[in-house]
Amino acid sequence: MYPHGGSGNHGCEAIVRSTLNIMSEAMPNTFKENILFSRRKYEDESAGLDKECKIMEELVPLNSKFSSDYIIGTFKRQLLGDKDYFDRVAYRNVFKNAGPNTLALSIGGDNYCYGSPEHIYFMNNHIRENGANTILWGCSIEPDAMDERMVNDLKQYKFVYARETITYNALLDKGVTGARLCPDPAFLLETQKMDLPKGFQEGNTIGINLSPLITKYETKGGAAFENYTELVNYLINETDHQIALIPHVMWDHNDDRIPLKRLYDKFKDSGRLVFVAEDDSLNSMQLKYVISKCNILITARTHASIAAYSQCVPTLVVGYSVKARGIAHDLFGTQEGYVFPVQSLKEKDDLIKQFKSFAVRENDVREHLIKMMPEYKGRVVPAAREIADLIK
Repeated sequence: MYPHGGSGNHGCEAIVRSTLNIMSEAMPNTFKENILFSRRKYEDESAGLDKECKIMEELVPLNSKFSSDYIIGTFKRQLLGDKDYFDRVAYRNVFKNAGPNTLALSIGGDNYCYGSPEHIYFMNNHIRENGANTILWGCSIEPDAMDERMVNDLKQYKFVYARETITYNALLDKGVTGARLCPDPAFLLETQKMDLPKGFQEGNTIGINLSPLITKYETKGGAAFENYTELVNYLINETDHQIALIPHVMWDHNDDRIPLKRLYDKFKDSGRLVFVAEDDSLNSMQLKYVISKCNILITARTHASIAAYSQCVPTLVVGYSVKARGIAHDLFGTQEGYVFPVQSLKEKDDLIKQFKSFAVRENDVREHLIKMMPEYKGRVVPAAREIADLIK
């Protein structure tokens, strides 16, 4: 499994955990070893993933300018024009473990969404040269981002499993014959029961997730935080709900806890806010358990929404990309009323209006999810069995 940024993003962790279980069910006793190549191995070990699979560093830099690899690389680069030598050495863990009997799952759900993924192209080229079968597992891609180079890479996967129909249809339009439609594997992530945080009232708590990433897509600076602030103020003054602030990504460069802490500090004296796992003490299964006990979730993170949807928790997404729109469309037949684009936040009470409109439909949304979720989840393991047939 590659490329994996680390379990500080609990969506990434959820993909790994659920994929291991799915592949084990679909093709038991098939693999000699399950290996996860990670950019942040220490995060995965902290989350306990080392108990589920072998974890290896994706990137292994050269230790010294006096090492034989550095001297050889310098010679090859300057005299032979070998520009890729140092990159091949850096990714040597990946390439040494990829061969004709390897199933290489590219598991980054949105790794093709943020500019040209040069590192993925590089790894794919060498993994394929080694004879491994490559599968893109559970992706979302903005249709406009599919340039010629990307499409050429996508066509070389044996299968490309899109997790929503917007991406799937775009892949078909681009001639990617290996395109398949399959829900995100994290829909099948199990929950891990735990004591709910102090102050969390099961049956009377609204979950809130806020990501610093969505601020990059605002059309009005500060609109997202302002709207979240007004929403929390409304919930405190106009309802009796408790409010659980739930971070889902906790990387130094992209940390949900930073804006959530600002919210918490504004309203902590009300006694109505619960800051869930501020110390990043919960894994993805435990976070999913907490989310499952919310009445409604308002979230910016896709995998927080997946945790909620899969547990039939009505969810309003403050979205910015194809993944939020596409998943909501597949679940409800429309994104209207289920995804509110962050780009549409203009007035400070826009999110309050969306919440009030959504809240009156809470029971209907929950009943819809209860009815359709078994069939929706049931599509994932058969997709993995198709991969098993490929291997055979």
